[in-house]
Amino acid sequence: MDERYTRYAGYPAVPLATMAIPIDLRSDTVTQPTDAMKLAMVQAPLGDDVLGDDPTVNRLQEQCAELFGKDAACFVPSGSMANQIAIRAQTSPGDEIMCHEHGHVYLYEAGAWAAISGCSLAMLRGERGQFESHDVSKAVRMDDPHFPRSRLLVVENTQNRGGGAIWPIDRIHAVTDEARKHDLKCHLDGARIWNASAATHISVADYAQPFDTVSACFSKGLGCPVGSIVCGDQDTIAQAHRIRKMLGGTMRQSGMLAAAAIHAIDHHRDRLCDDHTHAKMLAETLERCRNAEIDAESVETNIVYFDVQDDAAQIAAALDCAGLRCLDAGPRTLRLVTSLAVDRADIEQACTILTQLLDA
Repeated sequence: MDERYTRYAGYPAVPLATMAIPIDLRSDTVTQPTDAMKLAMVQAPLGDDVLGDDPTVNRLQEQCAELFGKDAACFVPSGSMANQIAIRAQTSPGDEIMCHEHGHVYLYEAGAWAAISGCSLAMLRGERGQFESHDVSKAVRMDDPHFPRSRLLVVENTQNRGGGAIWPIDRIHAVTDEARKHDLKCHLDGARIWNASAATHISVADYAQPFDTVSACFSKGLGCPVGSIVCGDQDTIAQAHRIRKMLGGTMRQSGMLAAAAIHAIDHHRDRLCDDHTHAKMLAETLERCRNAEIDAESVETNIVYFDVQDDAAQIAAALDCAGLRCLDAGPRTLRLVTSLAVDRADIEQACTILTQLLDA
């Protein structure tokens, strides 16, 4: 055992981790391609996707369109680009978008809804990043030239800031049905829709069915180095390809990246339940720690938010010194995310470190 210890900001001495690489729970974006995924990437047949003849990209787009029950799909570099393409393809400058006040498209996409699409946002509220149908109806603007036109509803499933919360399928139908009454388009930010599907055994097609467009990410729980998809009807996706080019997101021999996504879809979806089990282990450990506040029952997928009594940034730094990397998500809030990057032994060690630091 390494006899070095760390002491930080008044916290007790904690043994420094003996592993060469810290346990990284900052995000599920820290995953690395597996050897099998790398082999699939190297062996992928390639073309020029700008010219539309990369066979692996075309195969991925066809596979995703079928998976999500849509007519067509467009492969893009990132989830943010996927969301913003869907927004741009279904709105006009001056329109208003409805989303939760903690939604990814608002908090984490650099104001692209305004810069790229010229839209404003109507913020909806509700527990764990979700809202109800009556919230949608209240936010719809009157048909009056003084007001922006209510045009698009965005639902995020699972909800990042809601702690990886899964939208109940009946609530999804309720809010999208209400949106339809007011002629709104509907977009599903499904960056982690794979986690929702793995946890509930509801297919991604069933989750996507009430929406005009859906985005999904390959570089989070599925473990790819790069890539997301946006799916919808033929006309919308034709427009998506044009917007992708406009934003500089069209790539050349991107079949290498598409091959990683195909491998992940075929081989990494079932193991997402392991991530959910690991997140629950972390949450149950934290529930027993005196300097942590969490409801372990609320952890549904792979994201764990918990509150602390002291400065979150200092505690994150202390954890980092002890070999556990996480993110401070607020003055008193920390976030842990499980993924392909960590195994059961890593999680058990993480629980030990959390207990030593937070149960003092």
